[in-house]
Amino acid sequence: MELFTNPIAYAIFISLLALLYAVYLTWQILRADTGTEKMVDISSHIREGATAYLNKQATYVGIFAIVIFFLLWFLLPDGAKIAWGFLAGAILSGFAGYVGMVVATRANVRTAAMAKHGMKEAFALAYKGGNVVGLFVVATSLLGVSLLYYIYNEPTLMIGFGFGASLISLFARVGGGIYTKAADVGADLVGKVEAGIPEDDPRNPAVIADNVGDNVGDCAGMGADLFESYAVTLIAAMILAATPSIMAVYGHNGVILPIFLGAVAIVAGIIGSFFVTLGRKKDIMGAFYKGIYMTALLGAVGFALVMYFFFPANWLALTGCGVIGLAIMVLINKIAEYYTATHYKPVRAIAKASETGAGTNLIAGLAIGKESTFLPVLLILAGMLGAYWLAGIFGIAIAAVGMLSTTGLVISMDSYGPITDNAGGIAEMSGLPEKTREVTDELDAVGNTTKAVTKAFAIGSAALAALVMFAAFTDYFPGQVFDLSNIYVLIGLFLGAVIPFLFSSMTMKSVGKAAFAIVTEVRRQFKEIKGIMTGEGKPEYGTCVAIVTQAALKEMILPGILAVVSPLLIGWVFGPKGLAGMLTGVIIAGFLLAIQMTTGGAAWDNAKKHIEKGHHGGKGSDAHKAAVVGDTVGDPYKDTAGPALNSLIKVINTIALIIAPLLTSIALIK
Repeated sequence: MELFTNPIAYAIFISLLALLYAVYLTWQILRADTGTEKMVDISSHIREGATAYLNKQATYVGIFAIVIFFLLWFLLPDGAKIAWGFLAGAILSGFAGYVGMVVATRANVRTAAMAKHGMKEAFALAYKGGNVVGLFVVATSLLGVSLLYYIYNEPTLMIGFGFGASLISLFARVGGGIYTKAADVGADLVGKVEAGIPEDDPRNPAVIADNVGDNVGDCAGMGADLFESYAVTLIAAMILAATPSIMAVYGHNGVILPIFLGAVAIVAGIIGSFFVTLGRKKDIMGAFYKGIYMTALLGAVGFALVMYFFFPANWLALTGCGVIGLAIMVLINKIAEYYTATHYKPVRAIAKASETGAGTNLIAGLAIGKESTFLPVLLILAGMLGAYWLAGIFGIAIAAVGMLSTTGLVISMDSYGPITDNAGGIAEMSGLPEKTREVTDELDAVGNTTKAVTKAFAIGSAALAALVMFAAFTDYFPGQVFDLSNIYVLIGLFLGAVIPFLFSSMTMKSVGKAAFAIVTEVRRQFKEIKGIMTGEGKPEYGTCVAIVTQAALKEMILPGILAVVSPLLIGWVFGPKGLAGMLTGVIIAGFLLAIQMTTGGAAWDNAKKHIEKGHHGGKGSDAHKAAVVGDTVGDPYKDTAGPALNSLIKVINTIALIIAPLLTSIALIK
C-alpha cells in the first residue's frame, strides 16, 4: 500500500504542516527586538544553563534507555519492533521538549523588550513562544504515532512508542521539577526571607538557576508530559479498538479513528490560536479562554464530520463522546482557575490566614488542596459515565482523545508562564524602567494560574488515558474477573495505592536535599564575597547552576527506578490479577494526590502574590513572611511531586500493557 493512497497520509500531512507553521512562528520570534546588551547577556546565561542541564539529562536518560531498548528486544515477542518504537518515542519526546525550551529561552528576552511598548505587544510575543512549544509537541506526537502505524499496521506493536515517551516524561518531570524547585526554594529562603531582597534581584546568587529551572521544569517537562499523554491516549484507544469485541462493531475504521481525530484537533488548535488576543479590558485569562472555546467548538464540528464519514449509523453517539471530552477539558480548567486565581475565595482565604503566621497559612493551604480534589473527581466520573452510556468502553477512549484535542493550546498556556516569569526576571536584573516591570509583573501574575490550569488538564488527561490503558490491559485476559474478592487483586490494589505516596516522598525529599545545598551556597556567597549587597561584588551564578544540575540528575534516578520496576515485580509475583489491582490503586490514589498537590501548591503561591500586591500588609509584613513559608512548601508540591505523578501513572500502565502477554507464563502466583 503506497503512503499517498493510505488514509493515514492525511494525518502525516497535517502534522508536517503544523511543524512548518511552528518554524514560521519561530522565525517571527527571532526577528523581534532583544533589548539592551545587558538583557541579552542575562538571557544567554539562562539559555546556556537550561541547555547544559538538558544535555546532561539526555546523557543520563540515554544510558537507561539503551538498557531498556535491548531488554525489550530480547525479552518480548516481536521485541525488535517494540524496541524500535520505544526508541522513536523517546527521541521524539525529548526533541519536542528540547525545541520548546530553546524557543522559550529566546522568547523571554524579547518579551521583556516588547514590554517597553505595552502589555498587548508583550503578551502577543510571549504567547507566540508558547504556541511554538505546543505545536511541536502535538505535531511530533501525531507524526510519530501515524508513521509507526503506517509501518507496523498493528496497534499493539506501537505500545513501545508510548513507553519511550513515558520514560522521557518521567525523567523530565522528576529531574526538571527537582531542579526548578530546589533553585526557587533556595533563592527565596535566603534572598527574600533572610536577606530581605526582592525576587529576581541580581544580588541573589541563585537567581539565574531559578530562571533556568522555569524552562527545564515547565517548558521541557510539561512538553514531554503532554507529548506522552497525547501519544499514549491515541495508542491505547487504537489498541482497544483492535480488540475483537470493539472491532466487531466499528471495524478497521475504529482503529484509525483516534489518529484522524488528532489531525482534526491540530487544525482546530491552529485556527483557535488566532483568537488568543487581548481586548480592551486586557484580560489575559479571558484571551486564553477565547482560544480554548474556539478550539473546542471547531474540534466538535470536526469530530462530527469525521464520525459521520466513518460511522454514518452511530456517528451521533461517538460525536457525543468526543464532546464530553472537550467539556471535561473546559470545566477542569475552570475548576483549577477557581482554586488558584487571586480573585477567588480559596486563594484569598490562604492569604487572610497568613496574618496569624506560617502555621495557619499551612493549615489553610492543606485544606484547600484537599478540597480541590472533589469537583475534578465528580467531573471525571460524570464524563466516564456519559461516554460509557453512549458507546461503552470505546466511548471513554474517544472522550479521552477529545479531551486531549486541545493539547497544543494548553501547552501554549503553560509555556507562556516561564516565558513571562523569565521576562520579569530579565527586566528586574537589567534595571528596566518601573513601567516596563509593571507590565512583566502583570503578565507573570497570570502565568501562575495558567500553569496551575494546565497541570490540572495534564492530570485529568492522565487519569482518562490510564483508564483506557487499563481497559486494554484487561482485554488480554478474557474470562478473568478482577474483583475485590480475590486476595491478589486486593494486595495489588493496596500496593498500587501506596506507590504514589512513596514516589511523592522521594521527590519531595530530593527537592529538600538540593534546596539545602543551594541555601548553604547562597549563604556562603553572601558571607564571603564582599560587596554583593551593595552591587560592587558579583555573585557566582554558575556555582549555583552546577550544584542544582548535579543534584537534580542524581536525585531523579531512584523515583524513575521505582516507576519502572514496581509493575514488573508485582506482575511477576502476583500475575495479572495482582497487576490489575495495582493499576486501579495507582490510578485512583495518583490522580487524587496529584490534584491535591498541584492545586494546593499553586494556591499557596498565588496567596503570596496576592499579599505582595499590597493586601494584608504587603511585602515585608508578617503575613508576607508567613506566605513565603507556605509557598516554599507549595513549590515542590505543584512543580515536582504533583506533576510527576502524571508520568508515574502512565509509565506503570504502559509497562503493564507491554508485559501483559507474558504474565500468564511468568507469574509466580497464577
